[in-house]
Order: sequence, then structure tokens, then C-alpha cells
Amino acid sequence: MEQVTDHILAAARKVIAVHINYPSRAAQRGRTPEQPSYFLKPSSSLALGSAAAPSTVERPAGCELLGYEGEIALIIGKPARRVGIEDAWSHVEWVTASNDLGVYDLRYADKGSNLRSKGGDGFTPVGPGLIAADAVDPAKLRIRTWHNGELVQDDTTGDLLFPFARLVADLSQLLTLEEGDIILTGTPAGASVATPGDIVEVEVDNDGGGLTTGRLVTRVVEGTTPFADFGARPKTDDLQREEAYGSREAAGLAAAQPSGTPGLSPELKAKLESVCTATLSSQLRKRGLNNVSIDGLTSTRPERRIVGLARTLRYVPNREDLFKTHGGGFNAQKKAIDSVNEGEILVMEARGEKGTGTIGDILALRAQVRGAAAIITDGGVRDFSAVAAMDMPTYYANPHPAVLGRRHIPWDTDITIACGGTTVQPGDIIVADADGILVIPPALADEVADDSIAQEREETFIAEMVQQGHSVDGLYPLNAAWRTRYEQWEAGKAND
Repeated sequence: MEQVTDHILAAARKVIAVHINYPSRAAQRGRTPEQPSYFLKPSSSLALGSAAAPSTVERPAGCELLGYEGEIALIIGKPARRVGIEDAWSHVEWVTASNDLGVYDLRYADKGSNLRSKGGDGFTPVGPGLIAADAVDPAKLRIRTWHNGELVQDDTTGDLLFPFARLVADLSQLLTLEEGDIILTGTPAGASVATPGDIVEVEVDNDGGGLTTGRLVTRVVEGTTPFADFGARPKTDDLQREEAYGSREAAGLAAAQPSGTPGLSPELKAKLESVCTATLSSQLRKRGLNNVSIDGLTSTRPERRIVGLARTLRYVPNREDLFKTHGGGFNAQKKAIDSVNEGEILVMEARGEKGTGTIGDILALRAQVRGAAAIITDGGVRDFSAVAAMDMPTYYANPHPAVLGRRHIPWDTDITIACGGTTVQPGDIIVADADGILVIPPALADEVADDSIAQEREETFIAEMVQQGHSVDGLYPLNAAWRTRYEQWEAGKAND
């Protein structure tokens, strides 16, 4: 069996990696791309590794989340430029194993390029053996990964989102794939985090057919050289931990509560769900709060009543130079969508600007997959038919086909914003139904809910009396005589 050698690594002018390609990974991430997307890794990230001579990779000093991803690597044997799918596989000479390593601590600084997070020296070990591409069916390969001896990834290429020939053909439409170039073809579910002292092994075979790369072995060590103070420094949060480990549970984080945070207990949520916004509005008005409604919006699910905690996102007016630095990559809009938790409501400040979309079908789907209770924007919605068909309600000003960058820059998340004429803070309680959208200060929510329930009981009694033919004079609101009769009615109901 041929082996990966330093000569083969030196011949690689480009290392191209695919973001999501395995259905299992797409399900884990909560998003399935319609087309493949790619990023580049420098050839200086390549390394050799075998059981006899493991590669060594540093977890950079100050970093917490060194992620590993077992992948199948394709090595180009003859140049490919604008080739078709039917001819693409003939341009691949070798298949081998690879490990697409990266530090999640630096993802924030890359804006989608992955250069800092995945481009470090030794972050792309490949090998040790080579399987001739013309000896295998690319749809019948198997990829396995072991972490400290435990099998953590085990998948096949039988149902890839984008088969290997399609990747080669697609890439060749815009750039020449040169002899020696390496394509990393995506990782299945099960990728996670390695720490110093850990051993990660990856192996590719033709699914029991006798051909194998052998195990690519990488040992993790702790870096000792701190980052300089003139560049991006490592930083992370629970979202990156969840992404790196694959789930909140695997990352050792508490599972997201259905109500979002302790600010909205299941009991309080049930109380607020039992009363209408009209009643809540009158109780808030009694407490001097007249400016707590988000006005002028329409719901894709007007029959639904929603209760949840607010998460916030602010758009500022588009300025072309600032959009270049803040509009692309993993921007504030995508961060907000990717961090909303189950039962939470993402509220967007779009300044009432109706001339562009602020949310579309892909990001709305991501919010729904993450369990968001609703999205509220005082701007436009793109891909309206798809968004309106979702189970998750979206409150919006109007449909509009234009993309975000026409009028907005996504600027900041989880700050105090203005939406639909009122102020919304992260952690405010949002209640919405067919009558409208209310923002309830958490400190008042319990007493407002209890008094609203009491008010609606009174109104049930009043409606019964009106139905029986009584005048509303003295009945609505209750005078002393009618209140006595109401208390008797209430006592009778309690004894039923």
C-alpha cells in the first residue's frame, strides 16, 4: 500500500474543506445546505501521522476548545478545470484519512474564513496510507474516528449531501484543481473536543472490502507560547462549547429550559398563557405602564398565543464601509439566531424600515430547530411563503424580497433595543396573541398574571349576567352590590 509522504504533502498547493456534507452532521447542526460551501486551509497546516510516528498538534496557549473532525481526504491526480460530474472522479488519484482540527476559541475572529481557527500548523494531519481512487466506489467508503480508544464517529459515504464527484466538478467551475491539491470532504456527527494528552485516530476503508488507510494518529499537546497582544485573542462562550462538543449535554452544560431561563418558571408561563393580552394590557396600565406594546406587526400564526423571554438583535442603518466589516461571516444576526434557546423569542430592532428583509427562510428554520418560540421584527421578511409555512410564528411589518445589506447592518445582540414603538430588554417577558404583543417587566410578571386571572374570572361572571339580560350600568365595572353577587357566584363555582 502506498503511503502519504513529505513529497505528497509538499505537492499540495491548496487544501480545500467542505463545511457540511453528511446528513448526520446536518441534523446535529440543525441546518442542511442546498449547495456545498467551502473554506481554505493553508498547506502549512498539513502533517503526517501513523501509529509508529503520531503527528503532534498543539492546543494553542489560552485556548479551551480544540475540535477534531475525522474526514475523508481526496488527492487530485490530474488538473481539473470545468469538468462534469461524470468525469470528475477520474481526476482524483488517491483517497486517504484526515483530521480537520481547529480551535473554536478563534471562530469569532474569522468571519467564516476559518483561517485562524483551522489554519494552525499541524491542524490538518493526513494519512498514513493511500487508497487508489480507481480501486474504490466513492459511494462505498467508510470513515471512523477514535478518541482515546473510544469509537466516536462511524459513517459511510452512501448518502452524502454532495457526492465526491460533485464536489470536484463544482470546485473546478471557478478554479483549477491542480495535481496534489487536497479536498477534505466533511465530517459526520460525533466530532468533539480533544485536550492535551489525548489521542485521536482516523481510518478510512472501502467498507469492509479490504482496502484501508490504516489509522491516522494525532497526539494533542498544550501550547506554551501566549498570543501576542496585537491580534485576536482566544475567547469562548457556551454557544461555542455546544458547537464544539456537539450538544449542550456533551459540553457539560445544563440543558436549556423550556421557558428559557429561571426568569420565566413553568408555573408563571402557564399563568400568562391562560390570559389574553387585552387583560394583561389593562393590568399593566393600572400600574402606570402604557408604552409596553409592540405595535404595527402581523403574525404568520395569529391563532397562536406565545409566551417567552426576549433575546434581542439590533440593526443599524447600512453604511457600505461598515457593512464590509460587520455584515459578512458569522455576523450579529447569525450569532443571535445560533444562540437563541428553546422557548425564547428573538426580537429585532429594524427601525420600522420596511424596504428590505431582516429574516429569511434559512435563518428562521435555524431558529425553529433551536426551539425558539417566535421571531419578532419591525422590519421586512424575505422568503415569506416559506417563513409563513413554519410552525414557529414570525411577527413582521411586511414581506420584502431584498437582502439585509440593502438597508441594514446587523450590529449587536442581547442589548436594550426599540421594536415597534417600545423598548425591549433581554430577559423581558413577551406575550403575544391575536390582539397584539406585550412586553412585561419580569419583576411585575407574577402579580400581573395573578391579577389578570382574577380579572378574567370577573369578566366571565359579567358576561354571564349580560347574557341573562342585565344592564351594564353598575355591572361593568362591578359596583358594591354586583361585587357581592360576584363573590357569591365565585364561592359557588369553587364548591362545584
